[in-house]
Parts: sequence; structure tokens; C-alpha cells
Amino acid sequence: MSIDKAPPSGAADKSNPSERAPLIETVVTTTGSDSVVNCAAMGVRWGEQELVFWPFDGTRTLRNLRHRGEAVVHLTDDVLLFVQSALGHPQPATRPASRVAGAVIEAVNSWREVIVTEIAPDPSGLSRSRVRARVVASGAGTQAPLGLCRARHAALEASILASRLRWLGADHVVAELDRLQELVDKTAGPRERAAMDYVRRYVSERT
Repeated sequence: MSIDKAPPSGAADKSNPSERAPLIETVVTTTGSDSVVNCAAMGVRWGEQELVFWPFDGTRTLRNLRHRGEAVVHLTDDVLLFVQSALGHPQPATRPASRVAGAVIEAVNSWREVIVTEIAPDPSGLSRSRVRARVVASGAGTQAPLGLCRARHAALEASILASRLRWLGADHVVAELDRLQELVDKTAGPRERAAMDYVRRYVSERT
């Protein structure tokens, strides 16, 4: 599937107010029947009372949501944490959530605890499910937001491209990473450089 024809992740249903909200890149924690906390990078339609997101079928995130029906959705500008959650299995320091059976990542900007109200097939026909979740609690983390950074956004975009390597193809992904690398080289700090290095290792090991 080419990137031009690939439907956008979390395409909005404009008839529903919560799906007219912006799509925010987050890190979602869920807990399975084995009590293991899973971190997943996830684009979320960000409403005040409801969040909507689209985990792919067969993922641990979706299995955990079906099992427990609860999650914690985190906002972070730590792009290394986001990249690791998109492509690997990070184990950041966490503490118990206050209203759901879940885990709050300590070093984030903020979070929302949510309870699933609906899991339905994605209307687009892709092999993923649309999850609606009600916000039941929220809080601020230990890290204050730092603001916009081109390198941070470049590394985030690079991780999304890497996660679609199978569909986009190695040539396209590597060319895009080379383009994004220039932004990282010009504007990155240590975490952004580490995040981009993580993406490049991930792609290199699979091509």
C-alpha cells in the first residue's frame, strides 16, 4: 500500500463531536490478564469527556482493552518514550492509576484515565477497531511541557513511517528518514537524537 492511498489513522467521523477533535499522538498504557503493563503509541481523538482511538486487531492493546475495558492515556513530549512505545516494549516507571485498574507513567506531562464504552469494527474496513472511552480522571505528571521542537516532531514522524515499513517499503521509508534526519541534526537534543537512532536501528534490522 502506498502512502498516498493509505487512509489516515483515526480518520474522523465528522457527524460525531468527539471525532471532530484533533488527533493527538499519545502513549497508552493497558494491563492484561497477566498484570503486565503494555505501552503503546496511539493517535487519539482528544475530547474533553471522550477519547476515541483505533488499535489494530491482534495487538496486545486491543486484547487488554477487551479484557479490562480500562486504560490510561498520556501526553508526553519525551519523543524517545513515544518511539519506544511505537516500535518496542519500554518499561518506564509507573504507579497505580486512581480510578481505573491501570498504570500511570510518572515522567509525562499529563494523563487521562478512561473506561471503554464501545469497541466496534472500524468503518473504514481496515483490520482495526474503533474504541470510545469515557474520561473518569486526569492528572499532571512530573515533566512540564517544553514546547515545540522540529527534531521531536521529525523523530515522531520517523517512528510512524517505521511502523508502516511492511506497507510502504524500505526504499520509501529510508528516503523519508534521510529527509527527517536533517531536522534532527539541526535542532535535536540528546533525547531526540536517541529517538531517531532507535528508529534507524529498527529499520536497519528489518531491511
